[in-house]
Amino acid sequence: MTAHQRTVTDNFETGMSLIAAERRRQVEVEGYGADHDRDEVSESLVRAAVCYATPAYRRVMLGRRAPIDWPWEADYWKPTPDDRVRELVKAGALIAAEIDRLGAASR
Repeated sequence: MTAHQRTVTDNFETGMSLIAAERRRQVEVEGYGADHDRDEVSESLVRAAVCYATPAYRRVMLGRRAPIDWPWEADYWKPTPDDRVRELVKAGALIAAEIDRLGAASR
């Protein structure tokens, strides 16, 4: 494995651990676990993830409060435009929540 490959792998593992920690926080602190997520419809978790994953300069905002595609009330939009990694971590955790929701729905 080259030094570059190790760096990419290390960063990937760090990203995974950051996303897992954020998902854990969403469940334990915010209360957004399986019971809550089961009620989400219309790809709302994925739509929220896309909003966080989209760079700030590319977002179309609705009255400067939340992106136009934001699936929930604007008060739930908590961007961190000065911390791109944090926004991507939020996006990843929301994707993980949707994967879990789909898995639970198929059982």
